[in-house]
Amino acid sequence: MIEYWHNPRCSKSRQGLALLEKRGAEVQVRRYLEQAPSLEELQAAQAALGVAAIDMMRTGEARFKELGLSKSDPDEVLLAAMAENPVLIERPLAIKGHRAVIGRPPEDMLSLLD
Repeated sequence: MIEYWHNPRCSKSRQGLALLEKRGAEVQVRRYLEQAPSLEELQAAQAALGVAAIDMMRTGEARFKELGLSKSDPDEVLLAAMAENPVLIERPLAIKGHRAVIGRPPEDMLSLLD
């Protein structure tokens, strides 16, 4: 089962979901703007992605600037900001077990199918 953090208003998120479903993947959709992930879930996603917290963020979002965040802030600060402001989470994000992928481009998510 793939947990898919989805924003239906985002074209890349819609493309990624369609791609996974077309390949027959079992997908559990989570509208993360409505069901925000906890700090612990974000930490687990970061570990599965194997990236710095900043690489999971939409730094171009107005909220990023409004909060006074910086690309050099520590992971703890950035993860806490995402937990409180899920609009900052890069999308789409797909998680399967201990692996995760950000779907930019959406085809990157196909790596979860092997």
